[in-house]
Amino acid sequence: MTNKIFIYFLPFLIIPPLLSSCSLDEDPRDQIAEDEIYTSAKDLYMNTVATLYNYIGGSEDGQGLQGTCRGVYDLQTFGSDEAMLPTRGSDWYDGELWQNMYRHSWDAGLELSKNAWDYLYKVIALCNHSIEQLDAHKDLLTDVQLTEYKAEVRALRAIYYWYLMDLFGRVPIIHSSDIIISQVQQSQRSELFTYIYNELMTVRNDLPFGSSANRGDNYGRVTMAVANFVLAKLTLNAEVYADDDWTDGVRPDGSEIIFQIGEDQYNAWEAAAHFCTEIQDEGYQLMTDYADNFSVYNEGSTENIWVIPMDKDLYKTQQQNLFRSYHYRHAAAYGFTGENGSCATINTLKVFGYDTEDMDGRFFMNYWSDDVVDFDNHSIPDRNGNPLVYYPWEVKLDLGYSPYIETAGARMKKYEIDKNATKDGKLMDNDIVLFRYADVLLMRAEAYLRNGEPEKGQADFDVVRKRSFMEARPLTLDNIYDERLLELCWEGWRRQDMIRFGRYESLFEGDMFDDKVDESDGHTTVFPIPADVLALNNYLIQNKGY
Repeated sequence: MTNKIFIYFLPFLIIPPLLSSCSLDEDPRDQIAEDEIYTSAKDLYMNTVATLYNYIGGSEDGQGLQGTCRGVYDLQTFGSDEAMLPTRGSDWYDGELWQNMYRHSWDAGLELSKNAWDYLYKVIALCNHSIEQLDAHKDLLTDVQLTEYKAEVRALRAIYYWYLMDLFGRVPIIHSSDIIISQVQQSQRSELFTYIYNELMTVRNDLPFGSSANRGDNYGRVTMAVANFVLAKLTLNAEVYADDDWTDGVRPDGSEIIFQIGEDQYNAWEAAAHFCTEIQDEGYQLMTDYADNFSVYNEGSTENIWVIPMDKDLYKTQQQNLFRSYHYRHAAAYGFTGENGSCATINTLKVFGYDTEDMDGRFFMNYWSDDVVDFDNHSIPDRNGNPLVYYPWEVKLDLGYSPYIETAGARMKKYEIDKNATKDGKLMDNDIVLFRYADVLLMRAEAYLRNGEPEKGQADFDVVRKRSFMEARPLTLDNIYDERLLELCWEGWRRQDMIRFGRYESLFEGDMFDDKVDESDGHTTVFPIPADVLALNNYLIQNKGY
């Protein structure tokens, strides 16, 4: 009989200070002495907790969880079967960066992984510093305030560790802003998994209750629903996260991974469904119109759970993904600039049933294809004066000799165009959606299915499809795998889904540069520890296969 893996709800455990690859030189309080700004409970909250939310989005490469380039989002998206950045003549070659992402031919020098590592640890270091300052100035706070403020920071720190664990597998845990590089130790992935789960379980009841996606006191914050969403992701991916050797072809069984929630024990699938139901009980529901979740001024969504607040007049946070995808003339028709890059893969077209009688109705909500029009529904001329047309089927890794060099590939359309956007269209008023309720329903459907209860998950699966006027399908692993792409494309989940379903392998076929990368051992399901980080400490061990 398989041994059960018990993951209990444990008290907070202090661990010696470990590695962060960044310093705290980037301080939102600039040069003001900290003792001068910590004069009240409000000041303390604003300068230790609220200031951390400045880093959820970003305005520079490698910064932010979404919205910018060459960081976390690109690792999750352009190594998947969902999207690609083909070489268009001299454009988008970048030293083979994007070709290697598509081919899974990366090494420890990968710029994107170094950027993500530095960014995630920077925010973790800032969280540690904030906790230390809250403790140092606790005389300004009531006991309840101290507990609630620290809970919010600890939850955010746990979420950032989740991203690190998901991307890199084995990473150090830091609980101090006083970094001693020579003492760094790595934690096994299963240790990180348990730590993240326990942290969120410890603090979730002290987090704000109410929507984080609507304007108000909780706007953009880590709330109880945000924590429950991550707990659902953790438990749904438990077979992956509890596996310390992802190259041996053997995973733990989710039905044998046990979680303690209150007085009850749940296996991984039961736990995932439980956390999804807790989110449902908070009153979240699907929007009638799918597109409203991504519209300009989308703060009224009843479906969005956690967002990056966007306001072109107040924040520097950017949404660069539309800008990166549009053809130059397409963007110019809106008064913006485009980089003519990212597009859908052939696999995505097939899953959506593009160009067939069975095409999913969400395709044209998420992608520009075929004829392209401006705000007044007039055709847009290409650079030769002909009507601009995107040709989805013509996409391939290298378009250098293709007649469709500029026009191959369906382009990103997910967010409504903000006619008043500035900075080449990158400063817009559509909040960037990180977590939403449709994902919760699909997670619960999958959890029930994996637990041998497809009849319980069918309703969740049906309601997501029905919202987009798509016919019912039986709840199977293949169908829900496809549905997650249909519903959640461009939202940064595809790599994680592919790994959980055991399908993470490059789609590349051909003889470009060298033979296809051998991924049979699963080593590419985590990225390599960046070479610059390994060079700082001999105790860090590179992930297998790199």
